Amino acid sequence: MKTHIAILVHKLCYIEICTSGFGDAGFASPALLSHILLRFYTIPVLTMAVMSTDTTQSIRRPFTVRSFILLILIGVAVGVFSGLFGVGGGTVMVPGLMLYGLSQREASATSLAAMPLASLGGVVSYALDGHVNWIMGALIVIGTVCGSLIGSQLLQKLSEKFLRWAFVVFLVVIIVQQFLTVPTRVSHVNFSVLSAVGMIALGLVSGMLSALLGVGGGAILVPGMSALFGASDLVSRGTSLLAMMPGAVSATISNMKARLVDVKAAGLIGVLAMLITPAGAALASYFTPQVNVWVFNVFLALVFVKSVMSALKVK
Repeated sequence: MKTHIAILVHKLCYIEICTSGFGDAGFASPALLSHILLRFYTIPVLTMAVMSTDTTQSIRRPFTVRSFILLILIGVAVGVFSGLFGVGGGTVMVPGLMLYGLSQREASATSLAAMPLASLGGVVSYALDGHVNWIMGALIVIGTVCGSLIGSQLLQKLSEKFLRWAFVVFLVVIIVQQFLTVPTRVSHVNFSVLSAVGMIALGLVSGMLSALLGVGGGAILVPGMSALFGASDLVSRGTSLLAMMPGAVSATISNMKARLVDVKAAGLIGVLAMLITPAGAALASYFTPQVNVWVFNVFLALVFVKSVMSALKVK
């Protein structure tokens, strides 16, 4: 019952956003922006709070000093990378949660559960600077919600070995994609029937990968919005964080029913990341687009090496 209430409240938040008035470029006025940001601070927090009280659907792991410190470090790292790169932080959370003691499947599900809170601080920071395209975000949300529900069902059926190697392949694709993308600070997003369908399709792919691999999908959304729809690097990052949130909540509710989520770990990481993400967003604005790409690729390369070593251990 609690999970049904949570998803209902979250959907109401997005219905209000999608039916509000926006300018031609898809950006909100200051008055409307403050109204929407209030919802983004309250609704996801209430959603995750309702979900976290349902302990019968959570993995139960004892907290030790070592595990508590590890989760704090993961939360801080997720906050920095989420704000800096516009990603949900799954590339940090999944390996970190496996070190914490979760399986690949549980780490993916728990990582996804932390993303609504982890993304929240970044959405607010980017939005206040005018770097969130709400119309594009709303269209991508349609795809992410559908894709995440499909992915969460597949997550329960695929083997541990397959999921680990799928995560490795995902990292390779993103690293190559980053080298082929030329970032820019100028945003030219045009809306048509074709582009709207493309945005929904991009969200669908992102949502499926989010649920399967425990990543927020930002590594797909950020370069996708820039290369396909003409969004700047900062608008892509801000809109990506916005688009991840509802899909992550939808998939998490399904994952909790399957007892794949460590709610305490997800809550601690999510809250810490939410507080740290604005600092990462400030760094993204300070760095040049090309520097952002280089730093992101170095980070992905390190995660790639660690993920390959983990995948090789699974028989």
